Amino acid sequence: MAATLDTLLPPERVQSGPVPDDPFGNHAFTRVYPESEEEIAAVLRYAHEKGLSVIPSGNGTKRGYGGLEETADILLSLARMTGITEHSAGDLTMAVRPGTTIEAINEALKPYGQMLPLDVPWPEEATIGGVIAANDSGPKRLKYGSARDMVIGLRVVYPDGKVIRTGGNVVKNVAGYDMNKLFIGSMGTLGVISEVRVKLRPLPPFQSLLLIPFDEADHDALSAFVIDLQNSHLEPSALELLSPRLARRLASGSTWTLAVAFEDREKAVIAQEAWVKEKRATDIIAFRQDAAAQWWREFSRIAPNAAGRGPDPPTHATEIAIKIGSKNADVIPLLLTGDALAEALGVTMHGHGGVGHGISRLYAQGADAALLQYVEEVRRAAEDKEGYAIVTHMPLSLRRRCDVWGGKPTHFPLLRAIKQSIDPKRVLNPRRFVGGL
Repeated sequence: MAATLDTLLPPERVQSGPVPDDPFGNHAFTRVYPESEEEIAAVLRYAHEKGLSVIPSGNGTKRGYGGLEETADILLSLARMTGITEHSAGDLTMAVRPGTTIEAINEALKPYGQMLPLDVPWPEEATIGGVIAANDSGPKRLKYGSARDMVIGLRVVYPDGKVIRTGGNVVKNVAGYDMNKLFIGSMGTLGVISEVRVKLRPLPPFQSLLLIPFDEADHDALSAFVIDLQNSHLEPSALELLSPRLARRLASGSTWTLAVAFEDREKAVIAQEAWVKEKRATDIIAFRQDAAAQWWREFSRIAPNAAGRGPDPPTHATEIAIKIGSKNADVIPLLLTGDALAEALGVTMHGHGGVGHGISRLYAQGADAALLQYVEEVRRAAEDKEGYAIVTHMPLSLRRRCDVWGGKPTHFPLLRAIKQSIDPKRVLNPRRFVGGL
């Protein structure tokens, strides 16, 4: 197989050898490194003709996210598919290759006073292709939205090597069905993204962060404050609740702490800070400008990372990550439940949740059996409130004992039909997505 692939790519960009010994799977004996869309298409055509399986990958930060197979036939690395291919500063749009990291994108945009506001974990390693494939986001989706909200067009290579283009080149595009949505969040099971076109935002001239502690037992006060803030004229970019253990790490506190971020003109930010301080006369910790940016950078490193960057300090316990989606009013009770369950099961948990957008994240460490039970109990609590819980990071050995996606959604027959239509030979990421797709 490697010799044939050598005719498609230079030999130095086709590597064969033992699969690295790590717990996450989603690897391959043969690893290829294309540098163009044409080379991606050639590799996929070859795999399609030979009936081989292919795992697309960026820097590998999400190898612990889904998948029941330890290895595929080919790992298609997009790590060399980097760089901005087009930037229309006046239109606030940009086209970029999939292996480009979020941090590299924003460093390139900084001289133009622009940004791609995706505050995902590990931005220095997370690639735009992987972020789009997982529809990832962070606390600031409250103001800016998720990956799905920023993509205006894609170039995608189908499993048979055919190249298609979805969306358009401008922000306003209403011609027909939005095909972008088909690939965003599909975990690379339908096609390999070769280029992403996104809409940008101006860099905020001023930013601040307020960390507001709440008494451990006074959850009513916390809920009341959040409701008052949401009913006010304030426009926070993030409204994230930190669990006591996470607050201890990031806020030098030991109780539930609300992180409130503002990004606007300096005068507007200061006025909004004053409203908060008037409503909540307590030991508020405030950061502005570079100090606020540094806090968010530390926040971005709390999630586990399958590329080899782990928790700090390092631990020998198994680590998992759970994403909970719920009504924003249910974030507080679900975080409280996650904290209580962790204590009851002997699990260590750092958690946070967006009380404005309804997405919560729990990072848990402990014994394997306790973690499996923890996932089950957290999912039950989320589903009782008409939400969901999926596991976004877990070793392969546990993923094989746990349905990381939960039950099949009601629209699963449609997902299965789409997969069958686009990838009948199951070339791309087999058994990586919900329901074993």
